[in-house]
Amino acid sequence: MALDAQRELEQEARHEIALPKLTSPPEKGQTLGARLRNYFLTGIIVAGPVAVTAYIVWWIITTVDGWVEPLVPQAYLLELPFRIPGYGLLFAIIGLTLLGFLTANLVGRSLLRLGEVVLGRMPLVRGVYRTFKQIFETIFSQSGTSFRKVGLVQYPAKGMWSIVFISSEPGPEIAARLPGEQHISVFLPCTPNPTTGFYFYLPRSEVIELPIPVEEGAKLIMSAGLIQPGDPRLKLAPANAGELDKLSAKNAA
Repeated sequence: MALDAQRELEQEARHEIALPKLTSPPEKGQTLGARLRNYFLTGIIVAGPVAVTAYIVWWIITTVDGWVEPLVPQAYLLELPFRIPGYGLLFAIIGLTLLGFLTANLVGRSLLRLGEVVLGRMPLVRGVYRTFKQIFETIFSQSGTSFRKVGLVQYPAKGMWSIVFISSEPGPEIAARLPGEQHISVFLPCTPNPTTGFYFYLPRSEVIELPIPVEEGAKLIMSAGLIQPGDPRLKLAPANAGELDKLSAKNAA
């Protein structure tokens, strides 16, 4: 726990908040129009991220409210002349926490198994349920290793390197049928939308791990390379750079 807290403090120190600089610093004798232009662009840099973040948060709150409030009994809804945003979200958080608590005991686990047996006998529903259950368990599992590493692969042609997210190793059924050395699975996201891309298996020797967190890799992809990993300690180490040269020479041969 202490190690995790120390890592969080180091990450916050690397990403400390700073006011944006003007696109070009005011110079002596600069015209009033040029100064106003710089101030306007600086205002956009400050207000833009705040406005987009506020819009996304507001959309999530109002969407959850619209889903949950019709399910809440009228006796528990406050009768006020104005609407309270987030009231439904609060009920959703309480309900999900209570559901997790009930599922953790013996009775809850028994009911969950019974529900899964019922869903497992429905021809169309069982496939959808099992797929999304595996996805949610992988994403929210504290012990999972999916998408916790960033790597480089040669794609779409030799000498052209692309950023990938390294996923888990293939299962025994797939690994037994993959020829040659040990393989790993990678996800190659598209720019600037990382939710779409390509998933494939590659020999481990053809994937070069990068010493950068997944968040930095996602920023690099979504910004089309405009936002580079800022911490010098997170840049490609000389050993990895040499590994790139070796791999390029191997593929060229």
